[in-house]
Amino acid sequence: MSTYFAHVIGGKEVDSLDGARFDTVNPWTREAWAEVALGDRADAEAAVTAARTAFDDGPWPRLGYGERQRLLHRLADLMEANADELAAADSHDMGKPLAQCHHDVARAALNFRFFADHAKMATAEVLPMDSGHHAYTRFDPAGVVVAIAPWNFPLMLETWKVAPALAWGNTVVLKPAEDTPTSATILARLATEAGLPDGVFNVVHGYGHSVGAALTGDPRVDRITFTGETGTGKTISAAAAQNLTPVSLELGGKNCNIVFADAELDNAVHWSIQSIFRNAGQICLSGSRLFVQRPILDEFVKRFVAAAEAMTFGDPLDPATEFGPLASEQHFEKVKGYVESVEQYGGRMLTGGLGDGWFVKPTVLVDMPLDSPHVQEEIFGPVVVIHPFDSEDEVVDLANESVYGLDAQVFTEDLHTAHRVSARLEVGTVWVNCFFIRDLRAPFGGVGASGVGREGGNFSREFFTEPKAVIMQITGKPS
Repeated sequence: MSTYFAHVIGGKEVDSLDGARFDTVNPWTREAWAEVALGDRADAEAAVTAARTAFDDGPWPRLGYGERQRLLHRLADLMEANADELAAADSHDMGKPLAQCHHDVARAALNFRFFADHAKMATAEVLPMDSGHHAYTRFDPAGVVVAIAPWNFPLMLETWKVAPALAWGNTVVLKPAEDTPTSATILARLATEAGLPDGVFNVVHGYGHSVGAALTGDPRVDRITFTGETGTGKTISAAAAQNLTPVSLELGGKNCNIVFADAELDNAVHWSIQSIFRNAGQICLSGSRLFVQRPILDEFVKRFVAAAEAMTFGDPLDPATEFGPLASEQHFEKVKGYVESVEQYGGRMLTGGLGDGWFVKPTVLVDMPLDSPHVQEEIFGPVVVIHPFDSEDEVVDLANESVYGLDAQVFTEDLHTAHRVSARLEVGTVWVNCFFIRDLRAPFGGVGASGVGREGGNFSREFFTEPKAVIMQITGKPS
């Protein structure tokens, strides 16, 4: 095994200061495919030092928006030119089908293009005042940003954080998930090739209890953005509070998918399948609580089960594969526990169950009690629970009976129903008759246990900058 991925600190690929390394495992073969530098507190502190120096003394925050825009578009060009390498890295790391990883690379490059353009074109405010004064706003970069990314969409969610931070003139330290580290190093190599100054974009690998804790507790850090599990988000929030460091947290979800009787069934089945089974259910946005109105329940379930059983699963490198293994042995064991305890809680499995290796088949459950772990907890795997409902009021109450509030899907052909229900659902995003369609200007985040804050468009600008008011006397004499 000769493939090795180092940290990238201060524009250079470096080993850990103590020389430690760890293996990254391919979930399909269940064997190590590469070695990665294993950082600790000293490596994290070195990365923050590099980012701090690049922000305080380097050119990046002082470049015009147009020059940063040009360099970030150059990085996006290089990502597209190296899409095969980036997609293969994510596929090897987490077992995601290669075709879906290519889609993620395209989305990741778009993140850089969008935020580079958005920062260049965004407008501030002029606030007319009485008594010979004039006020306006500025949006200056906040400083050093720590970005901590999850393992389910490694490259794409890394760039969702890194791109706006860089576009607004910040410097960045990225800690990718330890299960999916390799595309981050490749991205940092490409950033150097694109011409980003040394120290502007740093990558340090390691575990949350060491590298993550050092980064989130460092008083030299100005912003922390995290996507991942709710418990980890609470830990990060507590650490950041010691230094009053602002945080943006996009956390877990136990999302509802509501199918009304007037829904177009083929469309509803298609998107409902994608919502829960794409990426082997390892999506924080997945519609894992599926509510179907009683008049169409039998027909919907018949079509839904048939579509689940028709999914092609196997080798992620096979272009025909739609469905790969779970991303790690630890995660497989977690999801396995839910699958094996269905009958214990009085439920029934219509299809699915455990497969070979770290596979869990597309699994459809019914008759699960509403207070069961399968309904209340984020499984983060290809397991959906179907519940019937009768009325709009009933399903809205059921949907909102969760500590999570990340997103929801609503399927109906009635415009009034769509608007009413969307307004009543206590979530950050509602998809009507679709799923996973994004406009990068829109706010993205959740409520309750699903997170704190929003990112996207102007919402990212608010977080990654220090908005400033400037008030000027323009008469030349006291008012």
